Amino acid sequence: MALVGPLTEIFKEYLPEVKLNHIADDSLIQEVIANDKVTPAVRRRLLAYYHTAATAGAAVVFNTCSSVGDVADLGNEIAPIPVFRIDYPMAVQAVNSAKRIAVVSTLPTTLNPTRRLLERAAREAGKDVVLVDALAAGAFQAGQSGDSATHDRLIEEAAGKIADQVDLFVLAQGSMARMEKKLAAITGKPVLSSPVSGVLGLKKFLSEKGLI
Repeated sequence: MALVGPLTEIFKEYLPEVKLNHIADDSLIQEVIANDKVTPAVRRRLLAYYHTAATAGAAVVFNTCSSVGDVADLGNEIAPIPVFRIDYPMAVQAVNSAKRIAVVSTLPTTLNPTRRLLERAAREAGKDVVLVDALAAGAFQAGQSGDSATHDRLIEEAAGKIADQVDLFVLAQGSMARMEKKLAAITGKPVLSSPVSGVLGLKKFLSEKGLI
């Protein structure tokens, strides 16, 4: 839900010719958090949404939740239309820019899907990478409750603990994008986030497929 507004503005700036419709269901991430994994019910609902989008006339699904990235990959294989992950262009940029990469997340359920995506991107690029986790425990809950100061502080602390071990930071959730410049200034290391790079990657994908 937190990405609906920001993504609408990013699409207006970079892909104004695209008609954008949102399918937002915040019960999905709540169920993932409660079970510490993507449940079969979440998987079924997401796949149903992909088919619903196709039935509604969409040409592509832009999947914005990294915690369900593995389902997006499955959907890309079986849905009637392509499913494009918001974090894939970021992963490609990361593995081509650095060997030691920090995966910063406010949810434990986002770490492994992001790690798998980075590992896949590294294999595709023929690169070797070292991934270091930085979990900002409690930051997601703070952000959901409106305590942005605590949200930001916990992310800064988690990143600071591993800054000397990595060459680059990846923000695993699109909702963390506003921390990109702040973390870069604090750590002195490059920081990547997914919303803008994801939309730009989608623009390239749509152009290559002749959809724009």
